[in-house]
Amino acid sequence: MLLDAPGRHTWKRRRFRRVYTVVVFVVLSSLDNVAIGLVPPLYSPISDQLKVSEGAVSLVTAASYLLAAASAVGWAYAGDRSDRRRLLTVGTLLWAVGTGATALADGYPIFLLMQLTAAVGLGAVGSVGFSVVSDLISPRRRGLVMSLFGLSQGVGTLAGTLAGGLLGAHDWRRPFLMFAAVGVVAAVAYVPSEPVSRGGSEPVLDAVFAGGGRYEHRIAPADLHSIVRRCSNVWLILQGVTAQLTFGSLVWLPRLFQAKAEDQGFPQASAIVVGTMFATIFQLGGILSIVGGLVGDRLQRRTARGRALVAASGILAGIPFYVTLFVLPLRIDAPSTADTATITTAVFKSIVTEPAMAASFLAALLALALTSANAPNWFALIADVNLPEHRGTVYSIGNLANGLGRAAGNGLVGVTFTALARSLPAPWNFAVGLVAFQLFFVPTGIMYYAASHSAPSDIADVHSTLQARAGGIGAEPA
Repeated sequence: MLLDAPGRHTWKRRRFRRVYTVVVFVVLSSLDNVAIGLVPPLYSPISDQLKVSEGAVSLVTAASYLLAAASAVGWAYAGDRSDRRRLLTVGTLLWAVGTGATALADGYPIFLLMQLTAAVGLGAVGSVGFSVVSDLISPRRRGLVMSLFGLSQGVGTLAGTLAGGLLGAHDWRRPFLMFAAVGVVAAVAYVPSEPVSRGGSEPVLDAVFAGGGRYEHRIAPADLHSIVRRCSNVWLILQGVTAQLTFGSLVWLPRLFQAKAEDQGFPQASAIVVGTMFATIFQLGGILSIVGGLVGDRLQRRTARGRALVAASGILAGIPFYVTLFVLPLRIDAPSTADTATITTAVFKSIVTEPAMAASFLAALLALALTSANAPNWFALIADVNLPEHRGTVYSIGNLANGLGRAAGNGLVGVTFTALARSLPAPWNFAVGLVAFQLFFVPTGIMYYAASHSAPSDIADVHSTLQARAGGIGAEPA
């Protein structure tokens, strides 16, 4: 059917707003991870200035993970019942205020309070944003777009690590002020985004929306029972606890490489730069989550077990490469008194000239490429096996499980490092501790394999329910 000129103009405008909306949510989902990633590279200077131990600062990060995940359940439930755009704007402003006020903290209690304030706001961004994105993307492309959604979060963590280590090496407060301003701009960016119809990505509902109807179903308290009884949800939620015990420990990667640099003779400030640069470079393999999403999409079209099998395989196959990364030595050819620019150049050069660093880079690339297949396929599976009005809430419950695991991993690994330091000098206490936490990936892979058996029937159930509802909705005024 050909459109007249005004029709083409309207179609192009709506298409632009739709693309803009996807871009906004993908980009802004990275910003909450930027805020989370700012603190770990700065554990030592923050602890020095606030006169507390590094473990105490690490516990703030763990508590922030936990509170963000817990608050996300409330945000998501509200989003599954009401205006999601308004909730996202409020949440973004809240984390921006908390992040900015963190820079003004003159003592540990205020630092803790402001980080927790930011965490409450962060809870809205991921959970409500996921619900919106799942309603913008068809099931055939969920793996790809969810890989971009997950990648943006990984990029955000990297950006936070990089900004924290480089901008905060000499003044830890600077990056918090900068990203608080970015958060305010992000809140304004929500305003022109397109209102997204709940269930708008479901092919079985196409005729409903084309006829001017709308999907009116909203989550109710009674639905929670059926949500937790769905087998795929049980496995997808529980795997987050064990997976995030390991992923939570990985926020100490900058500290591991900082310790290796200090062992080579670099002073603290220079070692922070070295640690930050290596940790950032070695996490670039996360970009290959796009491949994991594409493979999941393709295999899912062949078998409804596809996404879960891809996630299980990636998690288990990545373990030996992480172990290799942790135990290989750090070699960097630069004077211990070198400035930041010289150290940065030496870091990049070492990957080419030092065999141990080249091997570390390859191990990191493969480890991240394999384990990052987890995120896009988890996101897509949550959307596949749940009704539109349940997705934000299920995502947030899964995210709460993730937060519990990540908080425990981040906190317990710090205690583990301290205990190991009694018999192992740094950096070996960090390396051995991180190796031990890789064991939690094993039950994660097993639970994904279990989900691969339950997903086909759960997906079929969602499809049949939507098909029945589509027949009863008719064309209602939008």
